[in-house]
Amino acid sequence: MSVEALFQGVEARLSTRPARNVDLPGLVLREASVLVPLFERDGVPHVVFTRRPATLRTHANQYSFPGGGRDAEDLTPLHTALRETEEELGIDRRGVRVLGMLDEVPTISQYRVRPFVGVIPGDGKYQPSPEEVAFILEVPLVALMDPAILRVERKEVFGAERDLYFYTYDSHVIWGATARILRDFLGQLAQVPGLESVLAAPGQRQN
Repeated sequence: MSVEALFQGVEARLSTRPARNVDLPGLVLREASVLVPLFERDGVPHVVFTRRPATLRTHANQYSFPGGGRDAEDLTPLHTALRETEEELGIDRRGVRVLGMLDEVPTISQYRVRPFVGVIPGDGKYQPSPEEVAFILEVPLVALMDPAILRVERKEVFGAERDLYFYTYDSHVIWGATARILRDFLGQLAQVPGLESVLAAPGQRQN
C-alpha cells in the first residue's frame, strides 16, 4: 500500500462519518479552526506540529496544529484553517488537499475548534511567521501510532471528569486540545484498511 493510498483511505474514512460538534450547555465558545497537516517524504507519511512562541498570552510554548480564531472575512471554518496555515507556515492554501473533518474540540481558552485534515507539500519549504511559530516539528506517523508515547490522566475539565492525553516524541510533549485532536485523528486512521503495510519501512511494503 502506498502513502497516496493511505491518504485516499483517510479521505474515504472521514467522508463516512459526520464530525461531531461541541455541546456544552451554558458556555458561549468562539469559533476557531486548525489543519492537521500530513505529508509524504521519501515514502514516509508525517504529521506537522508547530510550537507557539513563549511570548504569546495563551498556550505559550505549547505544540499545536496551524490554525486560529475565525475572522469576519472567513466564509467557512475551512477558510479559517487554510488562511491560518498560510499565515503561520507560508504554505499556499491552494496547495493543500483537504481530506475531511474531525470532531470539534473545546479549549480552556473558550474556543470551539473545528479540525480539518489535509495533505501539504512534503518539500519542507516552510516560511514560518516568527510571531506565531517558534519551532516546526515533523513526526513520522508510525511514531505517533506507538502506544508507548501516550500517557493519559484523569482530571476535571469544564465541570466534568475527562481524560487528558500527553504524547511524548523525543523531548517534545503534545497535550491539551492538540492531543485530543490527534487522538481523534489516530482513531480514524486506525480504521483505514491496509494501514499496517504503509507504516512499515518503505522497502518492506507490499503493494
